[in-house]
Amino acid sequence: MNLQGKTAVVTGGSRGIGRAISLRLAAMGALVYINYVSRPDAAEETKALIEAAGGVARTIAFDVADGIQIQDAFKRIADEAGRIDILVNNAGITRDGLLARMKESDWDQVLATNLKGAFLCTKAVSKTMMKQRWGRVVNISSVIGFAGNAGQVNYAAAKAGLIGMTKAMARELASRNITVNSVAPGYIQTDMTDALPDEARDQLLRDIPLACLGTPEDVAGAVAFLVGEDGRYLTGQTLHVNGGMYM
Repeated sequence: MNLQGKTAVVTGGSRGIGRAISLRLAAMGALVYINYVSRPDAAEETKALIEAAGGVARTIAFDVADGIQIQDAFKRIADEAGRIDILVNNAGITRDGLLARMKESDWDQVLATNLKGAFLCTKAVSKTMMKQRWGRVVNISSVIGFAGNAGQVNYAAAKAGLIGMTKAMARELASRNITVNSVAPGYIQTDMTDALPDEARDQLLRDIPLACLGTPEDVAGAVAFLVGEDGRYLTGQTLHVNGGMYM
């Protein structure tokens, strides 16, 4: 419980990995703002889970690809909570397709949400964190940003871009006691992986040295380490949570 008195914002925080991160940070004592864009019911469910466990959370709707919505949202959060200490850039989308067939709009949408969104949110929160002289930013990248994947040129580019952005931001903000790090999940157990045919799932497991899929809670644990006191001396780094499939 080492985040008492801290305020955290988790983009895409209503489901999957984002939900697990929101629950973990709230369990550590933070007031968590759960961002969503299209599923208020899921955000409210996450909020209810946090409150049932004794934590405190609020929901907030904004599109991370929209700079005006972001400015308004972070101003509201700062006004309500008085401070913003932790930002987890987790929101992301996929628009998969082979390079030769990929629409330009599919490229633009993925880059706007997965990469530009993290830039806009971090820019919006940076002034508050610099005034506080304390902050923690965690960008959720992916193993795909390091290893690549056929049919995901746009997603791979966005997730790889997050790594370079993490390092540059870490250098810029370190003097104000703000760390910026990344977590790169591998294959995490979700509804999508549950629906895979047995043959495809078996092949996937053969590519993972630990021979199992990760869980959203595994990713949340890495984020918790980076934003907690134990991670205070790490910045510009990436934690790979992938069972050894990329080393």
